[in-house]
Amino acid sequence: MKKIIMTFALFVSMVSALSAQADNKAIGLRLGGGFGGGAEISYQQPLSKENRLEIDLGLNSWGFGLNGVYQWVWDLSDLADGFNWYAGVGAGVGTYNFNYGNDIHANRDFSIGVLGQVGIEYKFDIPLTLSLDYRPGIYFVPAFNGTYDGICLGARYRF
Repeated sequence: MKKIIMTFALFVSMVSALSAQADNKAIGLRLGGGFGGGAEISYQQPLSKENRLEIDLGLNSWGFGLNGVYQWVWDLSDLADGFNWYAGVGAGVGTYNFNYGNDIHANRDFSIGVLGQVGIEYKFDIPLTLSLDYRPGIYFVPAFNGTYDGICLGARYRF
């Protein structure tokens, strides 16, 4: 039992040390071509200076979508201080209701897909980041067979 506790403590301290070297976490909204053309709640978790994980949850009258994208981030300070560009790959899951009648539970199906993402962001001196990105996806299991893409404007609070 003592070895398990020591191993867990070592793991927690290593993760804390890694996150101390990374950029800030961020939470906010992606607006526009997100899930269903509405808004998504967006969270970014830094993994290192050059990598992060973005998780987005979109809700609308058609259902919900949950997307996770692993991103590589590159500095564009030659353009101006605060600019970065990023690209990533990930996956998405969701439920979709294609029945436009009164019964919102009819024709509800589950879908899984793969995603790509490319974008540019600007980090202000205050804890605000604005981004503009393009995220294409292909959904293939089982109901919504097709492609999805959208351009989104993101606004996130860094903490």
